[in-house]
Amino acid sequence: MTQDELKALVGQAALAYVVPGSIVGVGTGSTVNCFIDALATMKDQIAGAVSSSIKSTERLLAHGIPVLDSNEVTDIPVYIDGADEIDPTGCMIKGGGAALTREKIVADLAARFVCIADASKLVDVLGNFPLPVEVIPMAAQQVMRRFASTYGGEARIREGVTTDNGNVIVDVRGLRITDPLAMEAEVTLWPGVVTVGIFGRHKASVCLLGTEEGVKTLTFGG
Repeated sequence: MTQDELKALVGQAALAYVVPGSIVGVGTGSTVNCFIDALATMKDQIAGAVSSSIKSTERLLAHGIPVLDSNEVTDIPVYIDGADEIDPTGCMIKGGGAALTREKIVADLAARFVCIADASKLVDVLGNFPLPVEVIPMAAQQVMRRFASTYGGEARIREGVTTDNGNVIVDVRGLRITDPLAMEAEVTLWPGVVTVGIFGRHKASVCLLGTEEGVKTLTFGG
């Protein structure tokens, strides 16, 4: 199966986690696009969606799915999104599409996070994928120096990218994230950091993994 076919497979499988009559949290990225296309087949059975990016909002609206402002919503049963990496405990690196801040906001509203990904995203230890960090522009160099001194990471500003919130993305290479919760807590406190792309506190409850044998369901405690 091609990667696109695996993405379509897990996007379709995620429909089983949508609660009829509810508002659905929708993430960002190519795998999520497959989920949005699948969600359109049952759009009359949901109350609408809360979206984590302008691109996802546009795709949802194009399918006739109502999109609600997150400030109008107090909680949602499920948030469905992809990951750049996911470890055996359900912690993830996210932000390859530069939507990590809004993704974390929507994930915080949700009772469950369902991650949809192909098998290549499952890793033993996070960090091979460059860690995205959304940073207020005036703090970028300071944050990059701190990654080098604190974690030995090589940080660079992602060229030509401005987030939906008007900030820059710093990508950090050379990390081995053995304690995602601790690093997430530490980096989040650095002045100028808006969001770090470690999803430890908001880790996946379930991961639908696209494999050559079909969709494999991983469930995580905690």
